[in-house]
Amino acid sequence: MAAIQHEEQVRMDAEPQPTLGEVAGQLARSLRGHRVEILQGRLIATPLPDISHALALSWLGEEFGARARKVGLRLVQGVGLWLPTGPEDYAIPDLSVVESDFRDAHVMKNCYAAHAFRMVVEVTSTNWADDLGPKVEDYAQAGVPVYVVADRKHDQVLLCTDPRAGVYRNKTPHKRGTSFVVPKVVGVEMKLSVDRLLDGDED
Repeated sequence: MAAIQHEEQVRMDAEPQPTLGEVAGQLARSLRGHRVEILQGRLIATPLPDISHALALSWLGEEFGARARKVGLRLVQGVGLWLPTGPEDYAIPDLSVVESDFRDAHVMKNCYAAHAFRMVVEVTSTNWADDLGPKVEDYAQAGVPVYVVADRKHDQVLLCTDPRAGVYRNKTPHKRGTSFVVPKVVGVEMKLSVDRLLDGDED
């Protein structure tokens, strides 16, 4: 009897453990509506956004998306960005401005190489610390030219530009009641309202 118990224990120990990527896939399938990411080797699951979050993205999609398309770019949601910070790291920005041929930059799953991204936008939710911490580092290391964070926790918009040696050289906060021009490197001429990025289109 003791020998049989030992044999069963050996078999259980010999079973291969799932990779972090496999766990992320299982979690994404079981938590419908959640955004599952791997940041710096850490598994993150973000719940559904609130209405202001959704309105901000809708406004950008309508106003910014049309201009992007005119210059041969695309505005996409829910597309993964493969990160160089870990073997299975990836993020899913709220909104991304990508090259029109970004499909050619497919890496795996729903993730694409960073060189296809001109700008990424995050609107903070309950996981605001990730948007203002690891993602600033990760997107800079990936070389994404522009990172915009609608920081609803601190009621401002953070504009990160000029990634060099894995760090954004410029991090400029913009307060309510102001606007800022989309950096030229993105390729789209437009002024963005801080209030609308924080609250969405409330008209």
